[in-house]
Amino acid sequence: MNYLAHSYLTFTDGQIVGQFLEDFIRNRDRFSFAKDIQDGITLHRAIDTFTDSHPAIHEAKKIFSPLVRLYAGAFVDVSMDYFVANDLQLHTLAEWKAHSLRVYRVLNEHEQWLPENFKMMLKKMEQDDWLYNYREDQGIKFSMRNVLNKAKYLEKDIPVFEAFLENKAALQQCYTHFFPDLLAHAKGVNALLQIEH
Repeated sequence: MNYLAHSYLTFTDGQIVGQFLEDFIRNRDRFSFAKDIQDGITLHRAIDTFTDSHPAIHEAKKIFSPLVRLYAGAFVDVSMDYFVANDLQLHTLAEWKAHSLRVYRVLNEHEQWLPENFKMMLKKMEQDDWLYNYREDQGIKFSMRNVLNKAKYLEKDIPVFEAFLENKAALQQCYTHFFPDLLAHAKGVNALLQIEH
């Protein structure tokens, strides 16, 4: 899953920090953080493992695989954020906006834990309100372009965004079959983490 889904599947402020830090730290460094931040790192990994093994995600990857092969998962992750952001059974638009603002606030309040490259990204994320704007096609286009720019072995003009637009209905179906399972899994993982406290 991408940034919005990871931020939504949290249960404490510390877990928000850990969910975002996971992609920016070495494994051996995880134990230098407070327990609730470590919980967020653990939750992030559990979410990624569950996502990668879900049949609906395997279906969604087939949409992007002909274009980007092994990178298909990254574009599915971005696509799923679009459907999370537009899922009004989870939250109203006003609540999504409030969620986005809360995430930026929490991350800034824990700035001492953030590596420099993450701080730079956070400024852009907050300035352009990435989390809230994943609900717009243009927000997804921007995010997919970022993935293409970071990918070492992909041409920068591959029409992944066009594939997203053309297959939005099929991707929506994948999301519908997948996200309730992921939400239940995240709640279960969190319950186990709380027992450890």
